[in-house]
Amino acid sequence: MSLIHTTSIESVPLFRRGKVRDVYDLGEHLILVATDRISAFDVIMNEAVPDKGSLLTAISRYWFGNLQHIIPNHLTNVEVDDLAVLTEAERDVLRGRSMIVRKTKPLTIECVVRGYLAGSGWKEYQNSESVCGVRLPSNLAESSALPAPIFTPATKAEEGHDENISFEVAAQLVTQSIAEQVREKSIELYNAAAAECMRKGLILADTKFEFGVTEQGELLLIDEALTPDSSRYWLRDSYAPGKAQENFDKQILRDWLETSGWNKQPPPPTVPEHVIVGTREKYIEAYERITGVEWKN
Repeated sequence: MSLIHTTSIESVPLFRRGKVRDVYDLGEHLILVATDRISAFDVIMNEAVPDKGSLLTAISRYWFGNLQHIIPNHLTNVEVDDLAVLTEAERDVLRGRSMIVRKTKPLTIECVVRGYLAGSGWKEYQNSESVCGVRLPSNLAESSALPAPIFTPATKAEEGHDENISFEVAAQLVTQSIAEQVREKSIELYNAAAAECMRKGLILADTKFEFGVTEQGELLLIDEALTPDSSRYWLRDSYAPGKAQENFDKQILRDWLETSGWNKQPPPPTVPEHVIVGTREKYIEAYERITGVEWKN
C-alpha cells in the first residue's frame, strides 16, 4: 500500500498542481501524476486514500489502450524509469501513479456523455424534461436508461462546479467544427466502453472526456479516461431505475460528509479511518471489475 498526498519533484519544474494531480514540465511532454489526495464538494480533504492515484492511473491506462482505435490519446511510450533527469528517489515516488503525456492545448469544455438519467442531468430533467438543451421523453424516472446516449457539454470551472451548457454554446467556445468532432468521438468512446462494461457486469451511466489539440492541429483524448472520478459506474445486477444507484467512487466519503455537520467550506473535517478504508475498497473493486485483474499493491 502506498500513500502520496503531495509530490515534491525538484529535478523538473512544476507545471501546475490541481485538486488531485501534480503536473511536471518536461518540455515537449508533461508528467501527469495522480496523487492520493481526495476532494469532495470542491474541497481537498486533509487525509488521502492509499493507492488511489495508482488505481486511477491504471484504469486510465487500460482505457487509453483499449480505445485508441477510436481516437489517439496523449499517452506516450515513455515511462518514469526512462527519464534520466529524475533521481531514483523521485522515480520511486512517481512509479505506477504517473503518465508521460504529450502537451496539448486543452479545449475549454468538458465533454460529458450520458446514457442514463442521474446526477445534475436528473435534476435538470425534473425542471425542464431536457438536459443541456436536449429534449427527452416525458415520465422518465431517476436512473432511467435514455433512448440513446446524449452529449451534454459543460464549462470548465477553475473553482466551484462545472456548468452544464448547450451544444450551441459549446460550439461558440471551441468552434462548430471542433464541437461536432468531439461530440461524435465522445459518443463513440462512450458506446464502446459501455458495451465492454456491460459484458463485465457494470453499467457506465455517464462519463466525462477531455480533449486537447497539439501544435500540429491533431485532436487527442487527454487527462484521465473513464475512471470512477470522471464516470458513474453501477452494478448491472443491482440496477433498478426509480432511485439513486450505488456508485464506484467516493460516495462513501460524500455520504459521511453530508451527515458530519460540515458546512462544505474549508477547512474540511477530519475523515475517520473507516471512511478512508471503505473508499479505497470501492476504487479497488472498480479497478478489478473494469480490468479483470486483481489489485496487487
